[in-house]
Amino acid sequence: MAMANNKTQCFTCKKEKITYSCEGCSRRFCFIHLTEHQQILNEEFNHIINDYDQFKQTINEQKQNPQNHSLIRQINEWEINSIEKIQQKAKEYREIVMKSSPTFISDIEKKFIDLTEQIKQIQKENEFNEINLEYLRNQLIEITKELNNSTNISFKEDSQSFINEISIISSIRSKFNKWKQNAITVAGGNEKGEGLHHLFYPHGTFIDKDKNISIADCENHRIVEWKYNAKEGQIIAGGNDKGNRMNQLTGPTDVIFDQQTHSIIIADLGNRRVIQWLNRNQQTLIDNIHCHSLTMDKLGFLYVSDWKKNEVRRWKMGEYNEGVVVAGGNGRGNQFNQLNYPTFIFVDRDQSVYVSDQNNHRVMKWRKDAKEGRVVAGGNGQGANLNELFGPQGIIVDDLGQIYVTDCGNDRIIRWCEGDARGEIVVGGNGKGNQSNQLNNPSGLSFDDEGNLYVVDRLNHRIEKFEIIL
Repeated sequence: MAMANNKTQCFTCKKEKITYSCEGCSRRFCFIHLTEHQQILNEEFNHIINDYDQFKQTINEQKQNPQNHSLIRQINEWEINSIEKIQQKAKEYREIVMKSSPTFISDIEKKFIDLTEQIKQIQKENEFNEINLEYLRNQLIEITKELNNSTNISFKEDSQSFINEISIISSIRSKFNKWKQNAITVAGGNEKGEGLHHLFYPHGTFIDKDKNISIADCENHRIVEWKYNAKEGQIIAGGNDKGNRMNQLTGPTDVIFDQQTHSIIIADLGNRRVIQWLNRNQQTLIDNIHCHSLTMDKLGFLYVSDWKKNEVRRWKMGEYNEGVVVAGGNGRGNQFNQLNYPTFIFVDRDQSVYVSDQNNHRVMKWRKDAKEGRVVAGGNGQGANLNELFGPQGIIVDDLGQIYVTDCGNDRIIRWCEGDARGEIVVGGNGKGNQSNQLNNPSGLSFDDEGNLYVVDRLNHRIEKFEIIL
């Protein structure tokens, strides 16, 4: 009977030998090379242990001496540089004052000598009256003021700092912000309809400081306001059937409040116009524009996304000419200088424009005057993974630069930190539905002053409020 051949090829020497399998890499080695392989693994393991020990030492050093933190060193460097600038500026102006002072004092002294001579003359003649005394008294007061309060040189503080201001940007605080996963319906929620207690495919919203909600009630062709805790809304624009007259709207998609004029500004999508309503009086601000969403920056500039031209334009309030392209405007596409069906927009305090680039399944950030944007959320194709988006809509960026996105096709709200490879689910993401922890094709997104999160749950015809957990 022939002996069974149990020999196989060794991964290292490639010879047919009795071999043994490594459970980690599943490769087979002869006895000699298996020993070598295990020695290599032991060395790698020792390296890892050393790295862990070094990391532990680093933690202990930072605990014992927090002054060695890299940010502390940067702050110290900023302090030294700023002090040097201040000292240099102070030295420069001290020299200016010291050079100017002798001439100025000489002029004052000359005036004083002239007055002294007048006093001597009056005293010599021994002829003076109340008028002379009043004159001398006033002249002394004047030159005293002039000496104490120089009129030809003064101290002025500029409102703009000549040193670089610094601030600490931390993602720790907002990272811990959580919201209750079961929402409260604060508007609509009675199925679609035309009544004042109904909504019909709502889209964008605006929430004021009193938590009153203005809603672009798209298929009812109106803007309705739901007061805080109200059971039904009231019409504040439109509501006169679908149409293009000044008192009508057709499929409005967004609404904002202009603090300067105390009016509302509406993206009247179906009529291809941006229209302003002030106490039931209307005027068209911009026409012939496929407007989807609106926003205003802190300087009062108006921004509008045009889904057909695949661009965002900015207008100075009151000057509605062609506007200025601030994002896109290079045709439909997925390049960094292009957009494909832009929807909601957000502008931060630096006038950077964030755009929900719906059909590219990404959020783009365009810095002021930039020629192209960069992807700050999504951009990995349509999908439901945490590094993907599906038709993004509403967008808000908080003071710490964290981006909140309505991930419409995935029925969830995602929070994304710029530079991160993936986001995290804030609310929703429990499948499409109408339960209190579910959404159905959400669109608009808002926060109130307390940090509560409001979501336009479009296909459920309701506005959902997710309360912040303090």
